This record gives sequence, structure tokens and C-alpha cells, in this order.
Amino acid sequence: MVFDFLRGQFIDVIHWVDDTRDTMVWRFDRHGHEIKYGAKLTVREGQAAVFIHEGQLADVFGPGLYELETNNLPIMTSLQHWDHGFRSPFKSEIYFVNTTRFNDLKWGTKNPIIARDPEFGPVRLRAYGTYSMRVTDPGRFMTEIVGTDGEFTADEISYQIRNVIVQEFSRVIAGSGIPVLDMAANTADLAKLVVQAITPTIEGYGLTLPEFYVENISLPEEVEKVLDKRTGAGIAGDLNKYMQFNAAEALGKGGAASSAMETGLGAAIGMNMAQRGPWGAVPPPPPPVDPAWHIAINGVAQGPYSSADLSGKVASGSVTRDSLVWTTGQEGWKPASEALPQLFANVPPPIPGG
Repeated sequence: MVFDFLRGQFIDVIHWVDDTRDTMVWRFDRHGHEIKYGAKLTVREGQAAVFIHEGQLADVFGPGLYELETNNLPIMTSLQHWDHGFRSPFKSEIYFVNTTRFNDLKWGTKNPIIARDPEFGPVRLRAYGTYSMRVTDPGRFMTEIVGTDGEFTADEISYQIRNVIVQEFSRVIAGSGIPVLDMAANTADLAKLVVQAITPTIEGYGLTLPEFYVENISLPEEVEKVLDKRTGAGIAGDLNKYMQFNAAEALGKGGAASSAMETGLGAAIGMNMAQRGPWGAVPPPPPPVDPAWHIAINGVAQGPYSSADLSGKVASGSVTRDSLVWTTGQEGWKPASEALPQLFANVPPPIPGG
């Protein structure tokens, strides 16, 4: 029993099987951190093993099977001052680091980014996307980020990375000079600029971002509503396109009969809008047409004369109340006083007995 107890104090096989998918670092725990000299260390693909001795980074092992001896523990040997024949156990903390990709991690702007657009002026933008992360320098990652955390997950570093991304994304957007309406077509280029900007900081953590995507850049809701109105006005401004749009909508909804009705309605709306003018105002009514008048003088029809001409003749006395006049649409000749009473409103009637 004593022999079994003593054997339990010394580890013969050191390995880690990860089934969590979000664990980046896992510490191999053992009471007293006693590791038997000559123990077997198994590091699987997508892993690295980091030895920390008395708070110092000692050795880093990549994938493979190792027997822990002085020939493959050079740094540890110099720290321990071991001779080649030394066979006693040593104390060291062993951390397994997951070096595979952590995919579909989210980033996004918590607060709007202020950018200056050449068309709209200062605008507030929001953006979000995804990225993948991978540990490329396990030793640096341990010393810079993890420290003595016995189990470190991707969530614990993703918040810090999001801050770095948003900071650099804000700077890139502000200095890109790309109009807001063209940003959707340039998300790939923006993503490249952001990755170039954040790479030095991310590499300082012992990490890389193999993939980075800008999925969406959006304007505030009120600005989007204004853009929708502008788009609608642009469609309505081109009457041909407006009617074609209505016809296409009708075909999709109700076939040929519905299309004819919708097209007719679209044409009516288009004509009405054309009459109203570009700003929707109702135009004034057309001026009245002045009829042409003919006058019977000594049994001969003379003219045509305008109303103004007749007014002058009334004033000169050449046309009297009893003068016969005619115009298009009038049934027969009529006395001027009956056909054009307004011309004699200020003319005194004949003097009785005169």
C-alpha cells in the first residue's frame, strides 16, 4: 500500500483530451505539481504543452510523444542544474494550449461611430461581423494573457479582441473617405484594412486572426427612412419606370388582367403627377378663350373682332345696343345688349324722345 501511494505521487503519463470546443488553455493539475523524471508527455495535433517552472516560462512542446529527460528539457535542465544521471521528480506546472481555430466569433460596435460623409455630412454608423482566432505563439499567449488561470476559454479573450477591432475599425472608417452609400460594396477592402491595423496588437498576444469579415454597416433608422423617401421620389420622377414597375408588380400578383388594371392605374397616376408638376402642386386653370365677334353693319357682316375691339367701338358709338352681333356657337344674330351686356354696363341708355 505504501508503494502504491508513493507511485501515485509521481505522474507517468501526461496528456489532455479536449471535448469542450471553447477551452483555449487547460492546466494539468497534480498535488504538489510533481512530475516524474522520464514521464511520457503526449501532445496531440492542434495542441501545445507549456511548462512553467517557479513562475518562469521553461519549455514549449509541439505535437508529439516525449519522454521527459534532460535531452528534451534543455531550459528546465539549466534551471534545475540537473546532471545527466539525475532521476528525481521535478515540480513544474504544465499548461496545454489549444492551437486550433476558434471560429464564428462575433464583433460589433456597441456605440455608433461618427464618420464624415461627402454627401450627407457627419453620420452615425454601426457595424458588425465575425472572425476566427488561433494561438500561434503559446508561450507568449501564456505570459501575456493567461497567467496562472487553470482553465482559460475563448470568451475570456474575445471581449478584449472586440475592443481592439472596434477601435481600429472606427479609425479606418473615419479615414477611408468611402461614401456611406458605397460601403456595402467595399466591406472586403475595409476588412483588409482593419486586419492590417490590428495585426501588431493581436500578435503581441500570441494570436492571429485567420479570418475577419465585415458583414454589415448600417445607418441610423431615421437616416434610412430619408433614403427610402428619396428612392421613392426618384422612381416616381421617371414616369416610364414608374408605370413599368407597377406593371411588373401586377404580373407577379394577379396575371394579365390585373396587369392591365394596374398599368392603367399607374398611367393615370403618372399623368396626374405630370399635371401637378415636380412638387405635386396643382397648376392654375388655363385662361379663358376670348371669342371672335362679327358685327352686321348696313347689312354686311364685318369682323371678327375681340371683346376689347367691341368695347372700343361701343365707346366710340359705332356699336350700339341694337347692333346685331354673332360668334361661333351662338344661335343666330342677336342685339349687342343681349349678347354682350357687360359692354354696356357703364354706357348710359338712350335719352327718351331723343
